[in-house]
Amino acid sequence: LIDIPMSNCFNSGINKIFVMTQFNSASLNRHIHRTYLGGGINFTDGSVQVLAATQMPEDPAGWFQGTADAIRKFVWVLEDYYNHKDIEHIVILSGDQLYRMNYMELVQKHVDDNADITISCAPVDESRASNYGLVKFDYTGRALQFFEKPMGADLESMRVDTNFLSYAIGDTQKYPYIASMGVYVFKRDALLDILKSKYAQLHDFGSEILPRAVLEHNVQAYIFTGYWEDVGTVKSFFDANLALTEQPSKFEFYDPETPFFTAPRYLPPTQLDKCKIRDAFISDGCLLSECSIKHSVVGVCSRLRSGCEIMDTMMMGADIYETEEEASKLLLAGKVPIGIGENTKIRNCIIDMNARIGKNVVIANSKVRERIYMAAKTCALIYPKASVVTMGSHSLWQGIQEADRPEEGYYIRSGIVVILKNATIKDGSVI
Repeated sequence: LIDIPMSNCFNSGINKIFVMTQFNSASLNRHIHRTYLGGGINFTDGSVQVLAATQMPEDPAGWFQGTADAIRKFVWVLEDYYNHKDIEHIVILSGDQLYRMNYMELVQKHVDDNADITISCAPVDESRASNYGLVKFDYTGRALQFFEKPMGADLESMRVDTNFLSYAIGDTQKYPYIASMGVYVFKRDALLDILKSKYAQLHDFGSEILPRAVLEHNVQAYIFTGYWEDVGTVKSFFDANLALTEQPSKFEFYDPETPFFTAPRYLPPTQLDKCKIRDAFISDGCLLSECSIKHSVVGVCSRLRSGCEIMDTMMMGADIYETEEEASKLLLAGKVPIGIGENTKIRNCIIDMNARIGKNVVIANSKVRERIYMAAKTCALIYPKASVVTMGSHSLWQGIQEADRPEEGYYIRSGIVVILKNATIKDGSVI
């Protein structure tokens, strides 16, 4: 995900970047080093610096308490940088979104409006509006009100007339709200004043600072009408990935003028043997044998064995290879090799890196009838508390929305089964 804002920066001509990282950031830090600091991508007159959450004597907790707090804790680094560089404006970005944007257009509007803060905004429908900070602004674009994740009457009060966007979004009645994208431009002096003086005790831009700043500063709205998807939740991450497999896709990576960069992996091509694949992305280095893949994303170095079927699945792949000899030894010892075993059926699932899923496994947390019922007669069952409705000779399983089973290698979030990194799902299991 970090490659999205990083690539947008490079494509926009912005090459002086600080990346703030926090919880479980080892793999992120490693990726940043390999991609942007270790020779993967070269750019002149630029820099990428990682600023990791650090425990301070005055703050034993150490963790960032919010977006503003993250910047405040490293404001001394920024000030030192500003003293040696001629910098007037700072772009603040979120790391968990999928979109393509020229940030210099946003910065230019910020400069033209002589704004203290500019908020990049996008029109959203009612079903998603409560997930974001909503903005109301006047005919000049000046923000008048900012409300973080409103509900009920508060949500209704943030409804706006979006007819002025009819050229870009078609049916404006479907998008009666303007949401903050979590992408901001600050004047340098305004940012330092907000973090060090005026709002020194406030930790978050969206919930605390911006609702106050619109009353005291020149805060402008910049309307973005391109594809934008926040992937900060399990469901949104899952949906956005699977949406990429649809034709025509709402979002394209294949743009030679504004490419997305990532670390070179130097993997061999994927090997396919008698596979059925429809509406899917298959990454490099995979070994797929007599399997069926539909409406799914298969990550690097994945292994799917004979008779395996996956549908509506995001498989992250693996970062290690097991040879055929190593896999055979594991099977002979009654253990599970990396990848998905023979005759396993998976649907509506996210499979994290290096997962080991055995043979004859069923993962299908949805209204599934005959196949799961028949499999369950002879297989070990793994499921949280659920309701089973008997219909004649079959059983109708009601999809579970939330469950925590880390000791068994999975969680369920928003009805999506998430197989944990390095987890092992034993032969014959049913989730």
